[in-house]
Amino acid sequence: MSNRSTHNRRGTLAFPRTLTAVAAALLVSLAGPGTVASGAQNHAPGHECATPSIDRLQQWIASGEGTTVPATGSLLVPERHGYSAKVTFLNDEWHVAVVWLGNQFESQADLSRSRGFWMTYSATDDLYVQLRPASHWNGGDKWLTLVPSTGGKTVKRFFSFADDNWTTLPELGAPTYSFASALTEARGLVFVGKTANTIDFRGLRIHGYRPPCL
Repeated sequence: MSNRSTHNRRGTLAFPRTLTAVAAALLVSLAGPGTVASGAQNHAPGHECATPSIDRLQQWIASGEGTTVPATGSLLVPERHGYSAKVTFLNDEWHVAVVWLGNQFESQADLSRSRGFWMTYSATDDLYVQLRPASHWNGGDKWLTLVPSTGGKTVKRFFSFADDNWTTLPELGAPTYSFASALTEARGLVFVGKTANTIDFRGLRIHGYRPPCL
């Protein structure tokens, strides 16, 4: 199927349904240098886009893969003076939620000089985030890092782009390209998880990168 199809644009995984020993692949610490409790993300006037966005990221999408609420479409909902992106994963199956870094599928960003990103979120269970490059968008065999459960509390956490913070899962397969090369053509961050989970994103700021508003 072409990358220009709606399904593939949102993040095709083609995941199998059985989970192998995932924890063994994540023995290194993936959390980054700090976690702090946080409330709703507050943005300076003029920081956000004219249409709904979180840290100028306008495309937060439920891909239709896995049973989720919402099933498809935008995750953005009004939240106090801005927006949050809310999604619920249901059942023990792979689920997918996508953020396009350039706010359109055809865009990509060079993050090779970025140290990582701060994310303000809450989650009731662990999940993962994949960095997907433009040249290898489809499929589950991507570099990823753990997004730890917060027990439903909103926290702000740093996720480093250091190579040793990103790994693979045996069930999903190993990518054929390096993580360093993926950073040079980053198209999106894709959140995946195989357990029931209630997730609320309040902020996502990437060091050295300012998303273009559309």
